[in-house]
Amino acid sequence: MELTREIYWNIGGDAATLIPMYLLLLVAVAVMARGIWQRILVYRLGKPLDRTDDLPKRLVEGLGQVLAQKGVMRVPGAGTAHGLFFFGFFLLFLGTCLIVLQADLTDPLFGIKFLKGRFYLFYSLILDVAGAVAILMLSGLFVRRYLLKPEGLETRKEDAVIHGLLMAILITGFLIEGARMAATELGTPLASWSPVGLMVANGLAGLGEEGQRSLHAWLWWFHLLLALGFIALIPFTKLRHLLTASANHLLIDHGPKGGLVTLDMEDDTAESFGAAKLTDLTWKDIFDSDACTLCKRCQDLCPAFATDKPLSPMKMINRLNEVAFSAPDSGLVDAVGKDELWSCTTCRACQEICPAAIEHVPKFVEMRRNLVLMEGEFPGDEVMTAVDNTEVNGNPLGMTFAGRGDWAEGLGVKPLDEDPDVDLLFFVGCYASFDRRNIMIARSFVRLCQAAGLKVGILGKAEKCCGEPVRKLGNEYLYQTLALENIELIKGYGVRQIVTTCPHCFQTLSKDYMDLGLELPVEHYTVFLDQLVSKGRLKLGTPQSFDCTYHDSCYLGRYNDIYDAPRRLVAAAGGKIREMTRRGDRSFCCGAGGGRILAEETLGTRISEARITMATETGAPVLVSNCPFCLTMFEDGIKGADCESELKTLDIAELLADRLPNQGSR
Repeated sequence: MELTREIYWNIGGDAATLIPMYLLLLVAVAVMARGIWQRILVYRLGKPLDRTDDLPKRLVEGLGQVLAQKGVMRVPGAGTAHGLFFFGFFLLFLGTCLIVLQADLTDPLFGIKFLKGRFYLFYSLILDVAGAVAILMLSGLFVRRYLLKPEGLETRKEDAVIHGLLMAILITGFLIEGARMAATELGTPLASWSPVGLMVANGLAGLGEEGQRSLHAWLWWFHLLLALGFIALIPFTKLRHLLTASANHLLIDHGPKGGLVTLDMEDDTAESFGAAKLTDLTWKDIFDSDACTLCKRCQDLCPAFATDKPLSPMKMINRLNEVAFSAPDSGLVDAVGKDELWSCTTCRACQEICPAAIEHVPKFVEMRRNLVLMEGEFPGDEVMTAVDNTEVNGNPLGMTFAGRGDWAEGLGVKPLDEDPDVDLLFFVGCYASFDRRNIMIARSFVRLCQAAGLKVGILGKAEKCCGEPVRKLGNEYLYQTLALENIELIKGYGVRQIVTTCPHCFQTLSKDYMDLGLELPVEHYTVFLDQLVSKGRLKLGTPQSFDCTYHDSCYLGRYNDIYDAPRRLVAAAGGKIREMTRRGDRSFCCGAGGGRILAEETLGTRISEARITMATETGAPVLVSNCPFCLTMFEDGIKGADCESELKTLDIAELLADRLPNQGSR
């Protein structure tokens, strides 16, 4: 082991070597720092945003994400390879730091040598394996990018540079080790603790000790220059994601999941609303665009992209980056495209899968806000009509106020202005109030509550649209008008609990309304009924076994992480679920989110029909949903896909109500 240290220190331990080595390191760090500062100046063009709250929690969660590569390794194949490469390269980095620490600090200053004995043996083995894994994974990623060429994966010149640089660093590292081992360790027990290095050493054995020492010296400097080049290139290539993606995990939004910024519509000093130019975005939005690695995961899961619409979340984020660093004075909407902007269903699949923690949806909504609030522009005449209906009648369907509670006829349910003493307020929503098919779900839910001995109240004709569809379309003013009227009404009756059958209403009332002053427990009916069933308050008859498939709606699943309760209810009703390939947090949108429920789908193919195709592929005769928007889209999708004889849709509330003892009419 003394020979090992001697040959290393012969190159890295004297002043003639240390001084130029550290001077070069300072140059590389200075170049990197200058590049980082230039990018920071661009980030600062955005509006202020505080993401430093609860800093200890952020540090723990962020470091956990980075060091465990959780987000990266959620996708097998390339994600696994990238994660294993990271672990290998990171271990090599730590190993190098330990060598520098001993060689240049602890040993010369304090006489402390920790790279010895059993620790050194395991240290050698771990680094050897780490280097081999890193080379193997990098090779696999190279094959994927340049030979397999997955559809949609963009490859640029810098990708080849980065691949070549990383591979050169790894290979020269092993060559250095092999040259050292050939001169000092061949034939000793120590050599077996570096199996890859031993293979290289055997290959270099014929050079002789002088040749091995000469090769070691030249390779050592070449390896150093490569490593310093790596450092210097970080801010100027995709390597910057080592910093930006890592930092983004520290900067995640700790507010309600899926929440949007509530604009101050009374701000007389505001020159405009929404985002028309770069400076209308926050610094975090610009930073997000710089954290993107072009991995295309968001694009792969985007329902709009999958149905031949012009939207690619990946390309939109990168267009924002191009604006930020090339043309900061240009218009955002012109850069990303209006059709792309209106195609988004705000399903949040892009955000959920992004390994760099980029926040896509808020940016899209901010640009929509500017189009709607400042330009008066909507994606179609039918949307403008629906918005006008919502403003005049309180619902996008154009139905009158007076008929909003007619769905409850014969159920014994009264509006709160007639009887405010209730166990819960059922916030019905527009579709369950007026749409014939969804009225059946509302009636089923009330019957289930009554079977559990609960007294249900409604707002009746006083209830208005929660405002979610128009808000996601960008009409923040109308949303706040509707929301404030609903909140004032609810507060006036002293409501203790709210339950809704609509995930969009649930998201809005439970999270968005908090910014406007509503702080009441709000539950989606699937969670509410699951609790009643588990506590024995809601008793069902003998379940009738049937096969079905289940759709995780975006606003219940990805927005609120509710996946298990609905499935337990389906099982309680006797359902045996045949899961679709896209399920859970990777479920495929029905196409109604982001206000698209109000718009005609004129580009590409219908998202709902694509989802119906996935359902029919399971062979199940029933598609179970938990959302009035989804149910509406699926009814249309079944007709469009011409599979009415193969598949029918049912809501969970209908399944359970049909299994109530002594069930009556719906």
